[in-house]
Amino acid sequence: MHHPRTDAAALTARLDAVALPALAPMWVQPVERRPLPAPDGRLASVWPRVEVLVEGADDHPWAEAGRLLAALHGAEPDGALTKPLPAQGGPARVERALTRMRALDHPARPALVDLGGRLLADAMTGPVRPTVVHGDWHLGQLARTRDGLRLLDVDDLGVGDPAWDLSRPAGFWAAGVLDDAAWETFLHAYREAGGPAVPAHGDPWPHLDLPARCAVFVATVRALTVQPAHSGDPADALLEACARM
Repeated sequence: MHHPRTDAAALTARLDAVALPALAPMWVQPVERRPLPAPDGRLASVWPRVEVLVEGADDHPWAEAGRLLAALHGAEPDGALTKPLPAQGGPARVERALTRMRALDHPARPALVDLGGRLLADAMTGPVRPTVVHGDWHLGQLARTRDGLRLLDVDDLGVGDPAWDLSRPAGFWAAGVLDDAAWETFLHAYREAGGPAVPAHGDPWPHLDLPARCAVFVATVRALTVQPAHSGDPADALLEACARM
């Protein structure tokens, strides 16, 4: 089931895109290529049952994940691949989080609303080095298959700055939520595979700083508002990270 705001034409374009030769080896393939109307008026798509990675486990395949993401970002952006795809949804996700935060009765609301406003302004005017991007990447968007890891969730697949796909692990590492070994393994594998979001050598942070801050802000709001008891995100650590911003 897809969110009520899902656009049928955009979802169809995304389902078509993951079947293209440049992307198909990286994605779990849908059973049906067209979205279906659900009884409640939302759109539905049909997918095979797969083993989804669980965030918080001890055996995450960070290196394989980094290589897979680099392959996605390196997919050739020919007309057939990128033309029907919308822009990636990172800034829009920040805007939605800011709207939710404005409506929340919480002691941190003024500071978080101020932070979210500044981040959104920067995100809307930041540099763009467009590639194909997942749009909402984290470990829970990966499936284990007999052929290795594959990507899940086409809802935010689009074209944009690939640094946004690294934003959650980068932000969680900066916030002290993700350990050094996991982050370094992921980043090294991504770079070794030719991922374009960051330079092959040197400090990656000039490219990751804004997306990482945005990811921490969005995760903080989610932990406080959407599913406070079940978000899986450490709210206290994220709040502290936002306070430092």
